[in-house]
Amino acid sequence: MTHTSKRWCYAAWLALIAGFAILHALHLSADFPNHTPWYSDWAKYTDEGWYGNAAVRAHLLGNWYLPGDFNPAPAVPAWPFLEWLLFFVTGVSITAARGMAVGFFFANLLLCYLLLRVKGPRWTGLVAATLLVTSPFLYCFTRLAILEPVLTTFMLAALNLAVRLPRLKRPMWGAAGVGLLFTLMMLTKSSAIFMLPALAWAMVLSLWERRKPEGRGIERPWRAIFTHWREWTGLHPWGGKLALRCAAIAAVVFVAGYGLWLALMVRMGLMGDYRYLFFVNKYEKPKTLYWPLASSWWSFHGGLWVDYVLIPLAGLLVLGAILAWRSARARGLLMDPIFGACVLAAGGMIFFMAYQNHPQPRYFALVAYFCFILVAQGAGALLSEKAPIHETALRLKLARIAGWTVVGLAAVATGVNAASIVDYAVHPEYTFVSAANQLTHYIDAHPNGNRLLLSISGDQITLVTHLPTLCDDFGTQNLVSKVDFYQPGWYATWNDLDPGVLEDLHTRFSLEQVASFEAFDDPDRNLLVLFKLHPLPRGTVRDYGDMDLSVPLPGDEIEIPIE
Repeated sequence: MTHTSKRWCYAAWLALIAGFAILHALHLSADFPNHTPWYSDWAKYTDEGWYGNAAVRAHLLGNWYLPGDFNPAPAVPAWPFLEWLLFFVTGVSITAARGMAVGFFFANLLLCYLLLRVKGPRWTGLVAATLLVTSPFLYCFTRLAILEPVLTTFMLAALNLAVRLPRLKRPMWGAAGVGLLFTLMMLTKSSAIFMLPALAWAMVLSLWERRKPEGRGIERPWRAIFTHWREWTGLHPWGGKLALRCAAIAAVVFVAGYGLWLALMVRMGLMGDYRYLFFVNKYEKPKTLYWPLASSWWSFHGGLWVDYVLIPLAGLLVLGAILAWRSARARGLLMDPIFGACVLAAGGMIFFMAYQNHPQPRYFALVAYFCFILVAQGAGALLSEKAPIHETALRLKLARIAGWTVVGLAAVATGVNAASIVDYAVHPEYTFVSAANQLTHYIDAHPNGNRLLLSISGDQITLVTHLPTLCDDFGTQNLVSKVDFYQPGWYATWNDLDPGVLEDLHTRFSLEQVASFEAFDDPDRNLLVLFKLHPLPRGTVRDYGDMDLSVPLPGDEIEIPIE
């Protein structure tokens, strides 16, 4: 192929990637696509509102903090801070918030490409970008204003900087930048701690590969030992000392930065809200001794949520490299800082989900990035024109066959995935936005004292319609105290009433079911039901001991099931 033909091919490839990237930015107020394998993920009706509620309140209410309600910003402030800045320009809207998330996705495409260009050819970077931009899984989750897109950006930026430290004139300053980026990761989402081994591996191994400074040598009898070590691993002992210094600098910057944030939270009296986020994310573990095995299997199996072809393919490439570790080609791949970091990053997130015993589809968004990079890098290693010295013709032929097999499987998966994205993009639905607007219109057309709505999806509704809301499920104040203090006039739930919530509301209110609005496709959450809350006569307060408050009582009008 001539140089001109190659340039035109690359231009067409880039245009294809850009075209699918643009599809991510269309119809941003539309639903999370209905009838997908990930229909049950909670993020589509809660997380966008929850984790941005500080920014929304700051602009709509003049104060980001609502005492007793769910206030995650003290623990994860990075995303709401970015939204707060954005809303000065755009105003509070779900479209603007999602647009910023898509902007981070665009940045992630570029960062993945730059990461693979550190050592690999241009085509491997474009392969990774193609797999990312045509993934239906990422299309669905990167269009939500949730924490994963920005966390991925900080992680990829940190990896790009870490693997380039040996090229910097002052690698210590670069290491400080890695520590700062990891601080931002932890301020974005606390599960970032499980990606620390990946970041440390990339930084330390990259520096350990440094060549010997000129004018220095190793005296006998150690020369033969170090020569054998270098030939086997590709690591140079002269880089180890600098690697440890840079790791120490990065650690100091992180401890100082995160420590300052914690000190600020203590100073502002917000440590209760900080700790609460970890409390509500601590899920009960089974009583059986073998639950870690079952949870680990479920978490590994959950990777298939991302892709039925590409995720197993990434796993096979890693397993194949380990089994063929005596091969110079496989050993070079295993000792590559980027490859190892991606394995550790994906493994760290899967371990987190196994430990939590609570895998959700959105948690695999980061796993998808690193597995797709592994596929691209594995194909690049197998098809590399720079064959290792002494590689036999048979091994070279087998590597070529394996490499083209990987490319072929990835191409088939890309074609199927691209068709799904086109289908999602040309058939947008707006059921949740419509339901939120109808609910708000009903409240405004039928005044009931306080306009305040109590609902698990309350923050999400506020982001869409600016209706003031509280969360009925989470908050540092129990629900009885919260409704006593705020006196909401309305309550909304999905499909059925929780008996515990009903019991708490019954202490001060009777409930009248007044409207319902269809939204989404989850059979357990496809009907948003609105209730009027009527204060009990003469300010009566029911006591739990007087009667069973978890069942319909005189004065209630409840048609949906209580379960």
